[in-house]
Amino acid sequence: MLVSHSIAKAVRSGAASRTVAAATQRCTFASIADKKVSMSQFENDKFINYQRIENNLKIVRDRLQHPLTLAEKIVYGHLDNAKEQDIARGNSYLKLRPDRVACQDATAQMALLQFMSAGLPTVAVPTTVHCDHLIEAQKGGVADLARAEDINKEVYDFLATCTAKYGIGFWRPGSGIIHQIILENYAFPGGLMIGTDSHTPNAGGLGMVAVGVGGADAVDVMADIPWELKCPNVIGVKLTGKLNGWTSPKDVILKVAGILTVKGGTGAIVEYFGDGVDSISCTGMATICNMGAEIGATTSLFPYNHRMADYLKATSRPEAAEYANAFRHNLTADKGAKYDRVIEIDLNTLEPHINGPFTPDLCTPISKFAETAVKNGWPLEVKVGLIGSCTNSSYEDMDRAASLAKQAIKAGVKVKSQFIITPGSEQIRATIARDGQSDIFEQINGTVLANACGPCIGQWDRHDVKKGEPNTIVTSYNRNFTGRNDANPATHAFVTSPELTTAMVFAGTLKFNPLTDTLKTADGKDFKFEAPNGKELPPRGYDPGMNTYQAPPADRSKVEVKVAPTSNRLQLLTPFAKWNGKDYENIEILIKVKGKCTTDHISMAGPWLKYRGHLDNISNNMLIGGINSANDKANSVLNILSGKFEPVPQTARAYKAAGKPWVVIGDENYGEGSSREHAALEVRHLGGVAVIVKSFARIHETNLKKQGMLPLVFSNPADYDKIDPSDKVSLIGLTKLAPGSPVTLRLNKKDGSKVDIPLKHTFNEGQIGWFKSGSALNQMAEKVVA
Repeated sequence: MLVSHSIAKAVRSGAASRTVAAATQRCTFASIADKKVSMSQFENDKFINYQRIENNLKIVRDRLQHPLTLAEKIVYGHLDNAKEQDIARGNSYLKLRPDRVACQDATAQMALLQFMSAGLPTVAVPTTVHCDHLIEAQKGGVADLARAEDINKEVYDFLATCTAKYGIGFWRPGSGIIHQIILENYAFPGGLMIGTDSHTPNAGGLGMVAVGVGGADAVDVMADIPWELKCPNVIGVKLTGKLNGWTSPKDVILKVAGILTVKGGTGAIVEYFGDGVDSISCTGMATICNMGAEIGATTSLFPYNHRMADYLKATSRPEAAEYANAFRHNLTADKGAKYDRVIEIDLNTLEPHINGPFTPDLCTPISKFAETAVKNGWPLEVKVGLIGSCTNSSYEDMDRAASLAKQAIKAGVKVKSQFIITPGSEQIRATIARDGQSDIFEQINGTVLANACGPCIGQWDRHDVKKGEPNTIVTSYNRNFTGRNDANPATHAFVTSPELTTAMVFAGTLKFNPLTDTLKTADGKDFKFEAPNGKELPPRGYDPGMNTYQAPPADRSKVEVKVAPTSNRLQLLTPFAKWNGKDYENIEILIKVKGKCTTDHISMAGPWLKYRGHLDNISNNMLIGGINSANDKANSVLNILSGKFEPVPQTARAYKAAGKPWVVIGDENYGEGSSREHAALEVRHLGGVAVIVKSFARIHETNLKKQGMLPLVFSNPADYDKIDPSDKVSLIGLTKLAPGSPVTLRLNKKDGSKVDIPLKHTFNEGQIGWFKSGSALNQMAEKVVA
């Protein structure tokens, strides 16, 4: 059955919203338990549960006896057992009950295959799957979508039938990017959601604690098992003043990334507060929260305000806005709430920023960017400017970018770079087509892509430069690791706002500062951009566009899940072997990775996305981007069986066939970036038993644990340097593995000497059970059988 959108009604002004908020705030809280507000227009039988938060917080307040941050209110409000749960920031493992689960099509395949293995008839919480990752940018929206539907047919058929079978909402190809669809339809203030994509925190723009996880975590929640999260610290970001001129919400998070770096938010929720919050639109807040993934944060969020209420009403959810207004005392931080760290940003003086290249935390204000680019020898010519993606594809983003394009068209200034536009959803595409922004982009030779992730995740069939050719692109995306967008390691990718990206395509050079510099018109006159402007919400309401939603049928008994036995893209899972109960003795080091190793290095996207549902096939990309410390090369390790340097997956397969377990040695913040659990699954599938590093990114560490791996950390990071890739290693202490127990890495050197290195781990009792069972899924299946 298909459910159509309803066109949003006219949006009330901010002043009117504040009046309504003030009135409804006086509601008695006896009404919270009685009132039923649907989670979405697609789930009329599932309701927002503010009463659970109210009840839990009464218990937690009595226990903790201190004011609570907003993050604490929402997280603790979703505790499975508030009376008995140990609560200590940075230490306790909380058991939580999320309101919903969201999966994108690339990660959904493995998540659903795992859920099928658990033997359950239906999902326990509202769940959706969104087709956004498998559409490659090549020619333009219509052609690219048609091509994707053709080449991905068996995957889409699997997702459509599997979601129908297990009671899951399905957003077909062309719907838009998962995070934009969630914001438009499912996110609500005070909610807790997990999603199998690292940019799930986008929903924090609507005051939701939304956390990126691996598919195994999603399976737990879909199977009615409490979700486990280490009790997060809370970093406060106090915003004062007001955004103005060229400065946009994107500049807030670019500045924060520069302060905290790619791992500064690890283990923490970033909570924004202060009078500056009200100067940012709801979709602008989502932009900031979205890119919080780049600082390693568990999630980011904003307090509920009238900007969120306006957006809820504009997206046909006025009842949710009224309900939130009545509950707003628990949708903002308590007075006197304590943060583990506070950062202050004055929006009045905040400059536009450009971050990069090769890392999203290399932060440069626009006033210093030209000289920095010249000093560092970055390629100055801007080959391509790209706007959109899950981070910056709102109506406001598109309208502000179009306002600059209109100025240039009027002055007769032509673009000097390619210009690519990605609408975030079918609703945005239809609305900007109706309101004229798309026509403006086409007038300057812009290419409007399909409503999908596209170049942001490497789905870009790029031909204007050769692989290995140094060049520069400027994007409004979130992530710019080496080779991320176009698989070219020589591409210098810079992250900034849609406004600066648009201005740059007219200049064609990194030396251009639109705040101060001029361009030449066709008749030789000087032209200077005025500051961009754009409407927060469409004055005529949103146009829902094409109907792209498939609801699960009322009778699911006859639905058959489509997985062809001969498929090279889908493969039913075989359980991993249980641990044999012994320490690992004298085993191989597959690779000692040098420097940054993200999930893109461990399990690349781009052309490999097509194998996300076939574990054996996608394992052929395992660690092919990691730099081997032995020879400073990627995808080249010494195979001790052949005595030759061979590709990493090939060597791992040889060890597995010979019954030789192996380990990976890694550097700092290992596994940062995408939430993709394939980076853990592949290592496990090809015979790995442990990953030993200086430090882990949160999601990847959890993913490794879920798959029965041992994520271990050097007690002294300098011990990394004692390891030679030719060493044989032993892991001692596994037979007595317990929370906080030591594990020893014994290096067995070629000369016969031995070196013992102490290791740490973060396993709790339940997670040790995953290791012993061979995976969390094995443990779940054991309980279902029992």
